[in-house]
Amino acid sequence: MHRYFTDQRHEVLRHQVREFAEREVRPRVAEMEANRSVCHDLSRLIARQGWIGATVHRAYGGMGAGHVAKTLIIEELSRVSAAMGAMVQASQLGVAKIVHFGSEEQKKTWLPAIAAGDCLPTIAVTEPQSGGHVLGMTTTAVRDGDDYVLNGRKVYVGNSHVGDLHGVVARTGESSRGLSAFLVESDRPGFRVGPQQPAMGLHGFSFGELFFDNCRIPAANLLGREGDGLSVAYSSSVLYGRPNLTAVSLGIHQAVLDETTAFCAGRQRYGKPLADLGNIKLKLGRIQSRLLLSRLSAYHAVHLLDQGLPCDAELMNAKLVNVESALESARDAMDIHAACGLFTDRPVERFLRDAHHIFAPAGTSDIQLLRLGELALGRARGEWSSRLADLLRLEPSEWPEEGDTPADVPAPAGRAEDTTATVPGQRTGPVSGRSRCVGPR
Repeated sequence: MHRYFTDQRHEVLRHQVREFAEREVRPRVAEMEANRSVCHDLSRLIARQGWIGATVHRAYGGMGAGHVAKTLIIEELSRVSAAMGAMVQASQLGVAKIVHFGSEEQKKTWLPAIAAGDCLPTIAVTEPQSGGHVLGMTTTAVRDGDDYVLNGRKVYVGNSHVGDLHGVVARTGESSRGLSAFLVESDRPGFRVGPQQPAMGLHGFSFGELFFDNCRIPAANLLGREGDGLSVAYSSSVLYGRPNLTAVSLGIHQAVLDETTAFCAGRQRYGKPLADLGNIKLKLGRIQSRLLLSRLSAYHAVHLLDQGLPCDAELMNAKLVNVESALESARDAMDIHAACGLFTDRPVERFLRDAHHIFAPAGTSDIQLLRLGELALGRARGEWSSRLADLLRLEPSEWPEEGDTPADVPAPAGRAEDTTATVPGQRTGPVSGRSRCVGPR
């Protein structure tokens, strides 16, 4: 085993993702920043690599590579562009609901398309008036014969403007058992996406509003049973949302260290490199120390997920440590850059803006501390990592044997040479090697 719970197969994958990110993503970052735009074609190009299906079983066309592999994919993309790391994590989050609660027919219909990069899934839970209070949602789904009719509004939906299949939690009854989850295709009559709003950071990533106005979907689009909506929302957030966002923070953190050490080595003060000054070494040492701890907590937590072991607390702690540490290190980097860091010709100010975006989703730091406090007092609720252990555990037969690189393994169902991306019953638009970044409308 390599450092941080990876093996040779993981490191081969890391090298592949890193090369792709440098070649395909980095040249587009300046355009995304300048236009504050959603980069549709780049999102599709990344999806076509098969990485959205990292945790999808190979029987459904996925990689079957597990959560450690998923984490390093997100980390390496986020090191170059947190926006594109966020894009991947949001659709990988959208995978969770189908893997955990989908029927066999739903899995056969959607997972191969997702793994191939032909379909980008999302999950839509949060509403304007209820925020993180899931039970306060008012979006409704009313049974009408063989259909459900949805009415309401969702906000802060990751990949809102590029998503093809939205996992929507809506109210079908009263109390906590009155929430249910549904799959809603983006071409359904009565569904629309709100205008993209300019945001502080993550330029290139969309997290907007979805509207449902008498949106009719077949009853077969119900995930699990009526009343499973709360379980869908919470399990997706705990088991995918927190580690995914942890990985985005980790990638940002690594970029902060890389950029700041390069700046200090090349900048002269008092006739010698800035890096030779004692106070600068102290700040760099703090950044390095935080990064080491953050990486250990991140990969340890997802290693436990892959083993099917209880790890809700480790997942919460990893998000807490990574988000707070990345923010602290980005502020230290801004201090070191001083006035140079205020201009957009250097990426350090982008790192700080992007890091702030990872704070709230899947629970703020106060929420993580609250849950960890309950654990310390012996009042923790049941663990999702235990309840769904059989679905989370990485089977030895799934991930290719050591010595077989991912390149030796049959590719997912996606075809890189295809010029169109499709999902069942829907055409989602052209895919090309060139960027098509669309600004706010």
